[in-house]
Amino acid sequence: MSTSPDESRQPEGNLDLDLHFLPAWAQAAPDLNRYANFKGEDEGRDRSASRGRGDRRSSGPRRDGPGAPRSGGGGDRRAGSTSGPSRDSRNRPGNGGQRRDFGRGRGAPHREENREPAPPPLDLDISFVPEEKGVESLAKQIKLSGRAYPLFDIAHLVLKKPERYHVQLAGKKKADGQTQQLFVCGLDETIWLSEQEAVDHVLNKHFGTFYQAEKIPTDPPKGTYTFVAQCGISGTILGPPNFHDYQNKVHKLHQERFSRMPFETFKSRIKIVKDEAIVTKWKEEQSFRTEYTCLNIPETIKLGTRDEVEKHFRATHLPNVVKSVDTVTIPGAATQTAGSRALQQFIRRSWDDQMRFPLKVVNVLSGQFARHGLQFFKVNKSVTHVAVARPRYLDLEASPVSENLKKLVQFIDSHPKCTRRSLLEHFVPDAARYFNQPKPTDETPQTAMPPTPEMEAVIADLHWLIHQGHVIEFANGHMETAKKPAPRPQKPEKPQAAPATEATPETTASKSTQNVQGEGSPNPEIAVETTTEDTAHSAINESSNEAEIPSNDDPKESLN
Repeated sequence: MSTSPDESRQPEGNLDLDLHFLPAWAQAAPDLNRYANFKGEDEGRDRSASRGRGDRRSSGPRRDGPGAPRSGGGGDRRAGSTSGPSRDSRNRPGNGGQRRDFGRGRGAPHREENREPAPPPLDLDISFVPEEKGVESLAKQIKLSGRAYPLFDIAHLVLKKPERYHVQLAGKKKADGQTQQLFVCGLDETIWLSEQEAVDHVLNKHFGTFYQAEKIPTDPPKGTYTFVAQCGISGTILGPPNFHDYQNKVHKLHQERFSRMPFETFKSRIKIVKDEAIVTKWKEEQSFRTEYTCLNIPETIKLGTRDEVEKHFRATHLPNVVKSVDTVTIPGAATQTAGSRALQQFIRRSWDDQMRFPLKVVNVLSGQFARHGLQFFKVNKSVTHVAVARPRYLDLEASPVSENLKKLVQFIDSHPKCTRRSLLEHFVPDAARYFNQPKPTDETPQTAMPPTPEMEAVIADLHWLIHQGHVIEFANGHMETAKKPAPRPQKPEKPQAAPATEATPETTASKSTQNVQGEGSPNPEIAVETTTEDTAHSAINESSNEAEIPSNDDPKESLN
């Protein structure tokens, strides 16, 4: 049943499709001068800076006086002199001159050279699937309100909050024919791109679940040591470079904590420290060895190194803790802690792409809405809308409808962008008093004026027109009638067939075969009806992302 006019007093029942939120600066008062304290650049400082850059204009007397025009051969080059290359041409690569980068030394490298290269694309397919219960709730609101909503705007609504969708990841086939596998840690449901990443994660985050570390006193290192190497990033003491276990510690620290950094870059951050306190601390650390006791197994096993721990974990616990899968689905709220950092970046970039043009989300939404019985159509041949019915032209001359329905259709045709309120105020005299009554508050509680029988009758007629597709009520409350479809162009007549020849057994068999093959083929003059879901996908694939909701001139006229 269509919503009553007083539901406009309950904004929580409406779909919030206003996606163009104003930034903070646009919400400030219009008479606010944001440049009140701006004094401009110091001319003297600007000139001195130009002289500091080696500008040739600063050397020698000026050829033009203070009052001379800044054009012509002797004018200031900043004003468009043609006697030499402009600053833009000097800075533009490929013009035969050296690129000048102001603000840096002559020998300083470009900042881009120090940036890490972009990570390679992952062999994964990603889909953002709207949460089914939320889609069902949206479908109910669309059916109750009877309004038509832009499908791309609903997709943006879904993507704006992570609890409204799930992320589905599926491995693609690589160049070698193998499918990219995903590894799920059963202890915290994190996802990793390789088995080694999953093992490192378990031994770092859940080490106490499987092993217990214990320090055992041992003999301190022999010899005299006056300096040690220390990681400049983490502060970890690595020991003297000539110590037998030094190289193993360096590689182990890089693998466990700084694997994303190139190894040579990591080595360059190691420094030599001659502080006696740090050297003494290293000696104390070497006076103990760590022994690992295996837990959650029948027999007692002790391991001496971390490498032995990893081997034992792979042989004993790995099949039960880490699972290899082809596809996995995670809640949108869990993508921030999905596991692999490369995977998190991949999800974020894919989300940004969909926010710019949510075609994949729209395709999924169309199938979900179609299963709830909603219909799809285009406005201006570009913006796909979802509603309870597709537009269907009502011929008032040929269709037997009541006079009240005819008046409603004629009023909507003669008043572009009319709203439900303007329609009710035109046909029901008491409608204006109903809309202008004060809203009840806690201080002044009062009984709201109910709609009159005349208003309910008009609403019922409008409900029938909307659900039949004869009238379209858009998300902003504007209404219009379904337009008359353009006549189909007539196809040229086919040339007449040649006169029939005498039938032979061969030609008879050939015609018989053609009749059998052509039996049941569709008539090209008859439009073949498709299912709702097929119609939705065909309409969406042809649409663009320029779907915009026209702004509502009067917010009070946006009635449900």
